Amino acid sequence: DPEKTLELYYHEITNVGFWRGSNGREGYEHYFEKGYISSDVSENAAKTMEYAYNDWCAYYLAKTTGNKKYEEIFGRLIYNYKNLWDSETEHMRGRNPDGSWMFNEFNPYRWGNPFTEGNSTQYSWSVFHDVEGLIALMGGEEKFIARLDTFFTGTNEFDKGAYPEVIHEIKEMLAAGMGQYAHGNQPCQHVPFLYSYAGAPWKTQARVREVMTQLYNASPQGYPGDEDQGGLSSWYVLNALGIYSVCPGTDQYVLGSPLFEKATITLEDGKQFVIEAKNNSPENVYIESASLNGEEFSKNWITYADIANGGKLTLVMSDKPNKERGTGQEDRPYSVSRE
Repeated sequence: DPEKTLELYYHEITNVGFWRGSNGREGYEHYFEKGYISSDVSENAAKTMEYAYNDWCAYYLAKTTGNKKYEEIFGRLIYNYKNLWDSETEHMRGRNPDGSWMFNEFNPYRWGNPFTEGNSTQYSWSVFHDVEGLIALMGGEEKFIARLDTFFTGTNEFDKGAYPEVIHEIKEMLAAGMGQYAHGNQPCQHVPFLYSYAGAPWKTQARVREVMTQLYNASPQGYPGDEDQGGLSSWYVLNALGIYSVCPGTDQYVLGSPLFEKATITLEDGKQFVIEAKNNSPENVYIESASLNGEEFSKNWITYADIANGGKLTLVMSDKPNKERGTGQEDRPYSVSRE
């Protein structure tokens, strides 16, 4: 019952229970009035950004089921992530109740409060439902792509910040050797796909394959961090197939770089969806061309219906990037700013 679901969700985010942050929404008054969770609540910046996405999920449910009341209510909250953007430092930051920034001396590599087991450099990417809006905040596609490159290849400097000791998430980031990319913590796991939103899908393809082959292996150290309810293994399984859900709540799976020459998904009703990657190899990580059910396919995403209906996605892989394929606006995955 979508309407009942929306009613219950609205109740959840306008109340707080005995367990504070674990049930209800601690600091919800400030969130509704000023558009952010303030520093009197722990991990406030992380919560603000995640709540904006959560509220987008409710907005999208309301929109797709014709519930104008809740579409309007939640539609006012989905851009709250922008209230944490500091144009001077060009990072997401926590705010005090009076609107001032937390910490006079800003360090993007400082871990912990106002973030959760991460830092501002990592959390600044955590806008799952509106990557196009994030691209605009960061100064456009060229700057966005350059910043992504630096994120993966730049310094792995850190400040343990709010934590009394160097937590395992920091150690895992250092062991990965991919700049500030911390694959073992959820706020980073979608970042390789953000290139596809900015017209450079070949960079997504190379980066995803790099993560799969360098950070996972068949040993007791095979996972690059906390398995947290199947987070790391499900990331691997989806990406081994060549797809990933950057924004759960939409019906889209963004294309990456499959590990196998052929994979078949058999559905409960007996239908099959086949992903074939011709010429696939450790070197051939780039998608040269694609077709869906025999028709040329330029998009960087497929839908749930494509899988559920059965069919075949055929990718031709190459060791050289095709910088023409999938670069059009219509080829890019969902962002709410484009509605």
